[in-house]
Amino acid sequence: MKAHTRETQATMTPEKALQYLKEGNQRFQNNLKANRNLLEQVNDTSEGQFPFATILSCIDSRVSAELVFDQGLGDIFSIRIAGNFVNEDILGSMEFACKLAGTKLLVVLGHTSCGAVKGACDHARLGNLTALINKIEPAVEAVKEPADESLRNSKNLEFVDKVAEKNVHLTIGNIRKDSPVLTEMETKGEIKVVGAMYDVSNGEVIFYD
Repeated sequence: MKAHTRETQATMTPEKALQYLKEGNQRFQNNLKANRNLLEQVNDTSEGQFPFATILSCIDSRVSAELVFDQGLGDIFSIRIAGNFVNEDILGSMEFACKLAGTKLLVVLGHTSCGAVKGACDHARLGNLTALINKIEPAVEAVKEPADESLRNSKNLEFVDKVAEKNVHLTIGNIRKDSPVLTEMETKGEIKVVGAMYDVSNGEVIFYD
């Protein structure tokens, strides 16, 4: 499989880009990698890159977007931060990726058993991590069940995963609220913004589209 070119990127639509990721995740789950010569892709992309998707995901070592979607060099922009939330710098990166570099799909990818989300559920406090946890805690507050405080912590994995899902949706809301550039592109149909959840137990990505 060749690296994307200006021509192949130009033929891409948001819907087609989403389908590419879904098909890539199916290959990943079935351990059927696309046939790629990565060194050849290094050469093919040496003078330019034409990715079709931008993916915001967690730094978790089990959730490499290139691997779980079976993509090669030059295929996707990968933005990673613990808890997959957005700030001004990340939004700027997304605007570059979509408006200037031409990606057609923006994915916010959460995952099950997320350590950052567990920290938010427990209201962890540690150095600079405290500020990061604060950005995820609105998702904890937005999940109303269970009401029993003794069950609203990292030991309750069902609660943790509900918070992780809510965090994805809140992040998408923040993208639309804080980036007029991306919101305008989405309104015009130039890009699609979707949420997704990766299951660390089986490798499956569920899209919220």
